[in-house]
Amino acid sequence: MSNAFKLNYSQPKIMAVLLGLGLLLTVFSSVVSAAELDAKVAWQKIDSGALIVDVRTPEEFAQGHLPNAINIPYQQINQAFSQQQIAKDRSVVVYCRSGNRSGIADKMLENAGYTKVYNGGGYQTLMLEKQ
Repeated sequence: MSNAFKLNYSQPKIMAVLLGLGLLLTVFSSVVSAAELDAKVAWQKIDSGALIVDVRTPEEFAQGHLPNAINIPYQQINQAFSQQQIAKDRSVVVYCRSGNRSGIADKMLENAGYTKVYNGGGYQTLMLEKQ
């Protein structure tokens, strides 16, 4: 193999550049995720008629949920949307306990062709914002 294709990771400059790129990507992905988790934006969409989907377990949903929310556990989201024939351009806000499962559901729906899905984040944060 040519020396042009061999990287020597022991060189401090290369390690610093790689570490810097990794840190930059991590920070950028956190900023993008945080932008999707704006409770005010979620409530604006809900107040405008968005379908509200709680992607937690039925047990968590039974302990409290947003008014008018339907419960579809995140693992079942694509199948349920298909069965219920929810339009791919329907405005949808998904939420869970912390925003992690709703983030997964958001991506699953986007990958299935849904174009107006918003990760509303966590239930408690949404409830606090509405008060």
